[in-house]
Amino acid sequence: MSKTSITVQELGAMLKDGKPIDLIDVRTPGEFQEIHVSVAKNVPLDRLSPEALGADRDTSRPLYVICRSGARGSQACAKLLQSGIGNVINVEGGTMAWDKAGLPVVRGKGVMSLDRQVRIAAGLLAFCGAVLALTLDRRWALLSGVVGLGLMHAGITNSCMMGMMLARMPWNQVKASAGS
Repeated sequence: MSKTSITVQELGAMLKDGKPIDLIDVRTPGEFQEIHVSVAKNVPLDRLSPEALGADRDTSRPLYVICRSGARGSQACAKLLQSGIGNVINVEGGTMAWDKAGLPVVRGKGVMSLDRQVRIAAGLLAFCGAVLALTLDRRWALLSGVVGLGLMHAGITNSCMMGMMLARMPWNQVKASAGS
Protein backbone atom coordinates (compact mmCIF):
# COMPACT_ATOMS: atom_id res chain seq x y z
CA MET A 1 0.00 0.00 0.00
CA SER A 2 1.37 3.42 -0.91
CA LYS A 3 1.76 6.25 1.58
CA THR A 4 -1.15 8.72 1.65
CA SER A 5 0.23 11.35 4.04
CA ILE A 6 3.51 12.75 5.28
CA THR A 7 4.46 14.83 8.31
CA VAL A 8 5.83 18.33 7.88
CA GLN A 9 9.05 17.18 9.54
CA GLU A 10 9.54 14.38 6.98
CA LEU A 11 8.85 16.69 4.04
CA GLY A 12 11.03 19.43 5.55
CA ALA A 13 13.92 16.97 5.88
CA MET A 14 13.53 15.97 2.22
CA LEU A 15 13.60 19.64 1.21
CA LYS A 16 16.65 20.31 3.38
CA ASP A 17 18.43 17.32 1.76
CA GLY A 18 17.87 18.94 -1.64
CA LYS A 19 15.47 16.29 -2.95
CA PRO A 20 13.21 17.55 -5.76
CA ILE A 21 9.69 18.06 -4.42
CA ASP A 22 6.47 18.66 -6.33
CA LEU A 23 4.31 20.54 -3.83
CA ILE A 24 0.99 22.21 -4.56
CA ASP A 25 -0.82 24.47 -2.09
CA VAL A 26 -4.59 24.30 -2.58
CA ARG A 27 -5.52 27.37 -0.51
CA THR A 28 -6.89 30.58 -1.99
CA PRO A 29 -4.40 32.96 -3.64
CA GLY A 30 -4.84 35.39 -0.73
CA GLU A 31 -4.07 32.73 1.87
CA PHE A 32 -1.08 31.58 -0.19
CA GLN A 33 0.22 35.15 -0.44
CA GLU A 34 0.05 35.52 3.34
CA ILE A 35 2.30 32.52 4.08
CA HIS A 36 3.50 29.53 2.09
CA VAL A 37 6.26 26.97 1.73
CA SER A 38 8.87 28.41 -0.63
CA VAL A 39 8.73 25.53 -3.14
CA ALA A 40 4.92 25.34 -3.20
CA LYS A 41 2.93 26.18 -6.30
CA ASN A 42 -0.51 27.71 -5.68
CA VAL A 43 -3.31 25.68 -7.28
CA PRO A 44 -6.54 26.66 -5.45
CA LEU A 45 -8.85 23.74 -4.71
CA ASP A 46 -11.76 25.34 -6.58
CA ARG A 47 -9.57 25.52 -9.71
CA LEU A 48 -7.74 22.21 -9.33
CA SER A 49 -7.55 20.53 -12.73
CA PRO A 50 -6.14 17.00 -12.53
CA GLU A 51 -5.61 16.99 -16.30
CA ALA A 52 -3.44 20.11 -16.24
CA LEU A 53 -1.41 18.86 -13.26
CA GLY A 54 -0.72 15.53 -14.91
CA ALA A 55 0.44 17.16 -18.13
CA ASP A 56 3.24 19.32 -16.72
CA ARG A 57 4.91 17.17 -14.08
CA ASP A 58 7.17 14.16 -13.67
CA THR A 59 4.64 11.49 -12.70
CA SER A 60 7.35 9.21 -11.31
CA ARG A 61 7.74 11.59 -8.35
CA PRO A 62 5.12 11.96 -5.62
CA LEU A 63 2.83 14.98 -5.73
CA TYR A 64 2.59 16.52 -2.27
CA VAL A 65 -0.52 18.54 -1.40
CA ILE A 66 -0.66 21.15 1.36
CA CYS A 67 -3.37 23.51 2.59
CA ARG A 68 -3.96 25.42 5.82
CA SER A 69 -4.53 22.51 8.21
CA GLY A 70 -5.00 19.36 6.12
CA ALA A 71 -8.73 19.23 5.27
CA ARG A 72 -8.63 20.85 1.82
CA GLY A 73 -5.44 18.91 1.10
CA SER A 74 -7.31 15.66 1.78
CA GLN A 75 -10.11 16.76 -0.55
CA ALA A 76 -7.60 17.62 -3.27
CA CYS A 77 -5.84 14.26 -2.88
CA ALA A 78 -9.15 12.42 -3.18
CA LYS A 79 -10.04 14.41 -6.30
CA LEU A 80 -6.67 13.68 -7.90
CA LEU A 81 -6.76 9.99 -7.01
CA GLN A 82 -10.31 9.66 -8.42
CA SER A 83 -9.10 11.21 -11.68
CA GLY A 84 -6.38 8.59 -12.03
CA ILE A 85 -3.38 10.57 -10.80
CA GLY A 86 -1.48 8.29 -8.44
CA ASN A 87 1.26 8.84 -5.89
CA VAL A 88 -0.51 11.80 -4.26
CA ILE A 89 0.46 12.55 -0.64
CA ASN A 90 -1.26 14.95 1.78
CA VAL A 91 0.93 17.02 4.12
CA GLU A 92 -0.40 16.43 7.65
CA GLY A 93 -1.31 19.59 9.53
CA GLY A 94 -0.77 21.80 6.48
CA THR A 95 0.94 25.17 6.43
CA MET A 96 0.00 25.85 10.06
CA ALA A 97 1.97 22.77 11.20
CA TRP A 98 4.83 23.62 8.82
CA ASP A 99 5.15 27.11 10.31
CA LYS A 100 4.72 25.87 13.88
CA ALA A 101 7.56 23.37 13.30
CA GLY A 102 9.83 26.31 12.44
CA LEU A 103 10.32 25.22 8.84
CA PRO A 104 11.08 27.94 6.26
CA VAL A 105 8.14 29.90 4.85
CA VAL A 106 7.60 32.93 2.65
CA ARG A 107 5.51 35.60 4.37
CA GLY A 108 3.53 38.29 2.62
CA LYS A 109 0.52 40.48 3.22
CA GLY A 110 -1.89 39.10 5.85
CA VAL A 111 -5.43 38.10 4.91
CA MET A 112 -8.45 36.77 6.75
CA SER A 113 -8.60 32.96 6.61
CA LEU A 114 -11.34 31.33 4.57
CA ASP A 115 -12.60 29.45 7.63
CA ARG A 116 -13.03 32.73 9.50
CA GLN A 117 -14.86 34.29 6.52
CA VAL A 118 -17.28 31.33 6.48
CA ARG A 119 -17.99 31.69 10.20
CA ILE A 120 -18.64 35.43 9.81
CA ALA A 121 -20.91 34.98 6.77
CA ALA A 122 -22.85 32.09 8.32
CA GLY A 123 -23.29 33.96 11.59
CA LEU A 124 -24.44 37.11 9.82
CA LEU A 125 -26.96 35.21 7.67
CA ALA A 126 -28.33 33.28 10.67
CA PHE A 127 -28.62 36.47 12.74
CA CYS A 128 -30.35 38.37 9.92
CA GLY A 129 -32.76 35.48 9.40
CA ALA A 130 -33.66 35.46 13.10
CA VAL A 131 -34.12 39.26 13.30
CA LEU A 132 -36.21 39.36 10.12
CA ALA A 133 -38.33 36.43 11.34
CA LEU A 134 -39.01 38.22 14.63
CA THR A 135 -39.74 41.62 13.10
CA LEU A 136 -41.17 41.08 9.60
CA ASP A 137 -42.30 37.59 8.72
CA ARG A 138 -41.76 34.19 10.35
CA ARG A 139 -40.75 32.71 6.99
CA TRP A 140 -37.39 34.49 7.29
CA ALA A 141 -36.53 31.82 9.88
CA LEU A 142 -35.94 29.55 6.89
CA LEU A 143 -32.76 31.54 6.14
CA SER A 144 -31.31 30.60 9.53
CA GLY A 145 -32.42 27.00 9.01
CA VAL A 146 -30.78 26.77 5.59
CA VAL A 147 -27.52 28.19 6.95
CA GLY A 148 -27.62 25.66 9.80
CA LEU A 149 -28.21 22.79 7.37
CA GLY A 150 -25.35 24.04 5.21
CA LEU A 151 -23.00 24.08 8.18
CA MET A 152 -24.14 20.58 9.18
CA HIS A 153 -23.56 19.35 5.61
CA ALA A 154 -20.09 20.94 5.60
CA GLY A 155 -19.23 19.18 8.84
CA ILE A 156 -20.45 15.79 7.63
CA THR A 157 -18.92 15.92 4.16
CA ASN A 158 -15.84 18.02 5.04
CA SER A 159 -16.69 20.19 2.04
CA CYS A 160 -18.08 23.71 2.37
CA MET A 161 -20.05 25.25 -0.49
CA MET A 162 -20.02 28.66 1.19
CA GLY A 163 -16.23 28.43 1.52
CA MET A 164 -15.89 27.57 -2.17
CA MET A 165 -18.05 30.58 -3.09
CA LEU A 166 -16.11 32.90 -0.78
CA ALA A 167 -12.82 31.63 -2.25
CA ARG A 168 -13.90 33.12 -5.60
CA MET A 169 -14.63 36.57 -4.17
CA PRO A 170 -12.40 39.46 -5.33
CA TRP A 171 -10.89 40.05 -1.89
CA ASN A 172 -9.60 36.44 -1.91
CA GLN A 173 -7.80 36.91 -5.23
CA VAL A 174 -4.30 38.25 -5.66
CA LYS A 175 -3.95 41.10 -8.11
CA ALA A 176 -1.45 40.35 -10.85
CA SER A 177 1.61 42.56 -10.73
CA ALA A 178 2.51 44.75 -13.70
CA GLY A 179 5.37 42.41 -14.59
CA SER A 180 3.27 39.23 -14.80
